[in-house]
Amino acid sequence: MQDGPRILVAAALGKIIEPLLRQSMSDATVRVAEDQAAVERAVSDRLRFDVVVADLTWNDYAIEYSFDGLDVLNLVRSARRPTPVIFAAQGHGLERDHLDEAVEQPEVAGIYRKAMGPGPLIEAIDIAVKGGSLTTPRFPPGGSPPDIPRIHAYFGKGKGITAARLAGAIASGRAVNHETLASAAHVGYDTAAKLVDYLGPLISERCEHSRELKMTPEVVYRWCGEHARYILSWCRRHGDGDIATRVTAALPGSALIDRSRSGKNSPDRPGAAAAAQLPDKTGSGGR
Repeated sequence: MQDGPRILVAAALGKIIEPLLRQSMSDATVRVAEDQAAVERAVSDRLRFDVVVADLTWNDYAIEYSFDGLDVLNLVRSARRPTPVIFAAQGHGLERDHLDEAVEQPEVAGIYRKAMGPGPLIEAIDIAVKGGSLTTPRFPPGGSPPDIPRIHAYFGKGKGITAARLAGAIASGRAVNHETLASAAHVGYDTAAKLVDYLGPLISERCEHSRELKMTPEVVYRWCGEHARYILSWCRRHGDGDIATRVTAALPGSALIDRSRSGKNSPDRPGAAAAAQLPDKTGSGGR
């Protein structure tokens, strides 16, 4: 029986790195999970892992908006088996929101950059198995500058909780105006109409819109699209699963997938009547 470290590789292309791990760590037990179901089976199995190496963002177009490394971390936590996690990152800008949250989690040993090659990965696993952390300059985290407000911190309290639902409804493709936004996010029309008040300050403080230009709903919609992968990740991990999946169009001639729940729209104010009848998740009626 192998008595080396027990390693779970949670990555869409995990089979590529598996032979290298087995060769470099001949006494290790390596298990690869290439999708969400496989990860769920692995963490609930009798085998307890010494370290989890997970892709921070999933390198698979089919699930990149519905599953990522932060979901893997949640599954590890739900198994109630404390295990150090190493996140493998590509290093591109789309990962930055995920990185900002990941590096603050106590279970995360650190970030491994895939461009560094296989040698540092073996080193990182050895450090994590021994209870250590991946530190700079060898393993830089690569998150946002310290003076940039974190999206996860803003979404986690106060009006940011409502802001997250509004952003999720937009990022998922369920909203195109105040009426559909109110319906999809389950908030009052007045709350949806204050979209800029909820998300504008965050966008401005993150320096993602010129201060010389007016902050408008169009700017917020653009911003939600740019950060859609992370926004949807946050929503599905924080109780807003109803808006955490993307609405996409089927092939021509077939019905739309996951149609809006607003029903038939009134001619004078589309969707407003339906929105008014839905419970306001802000708890304040939009005031």
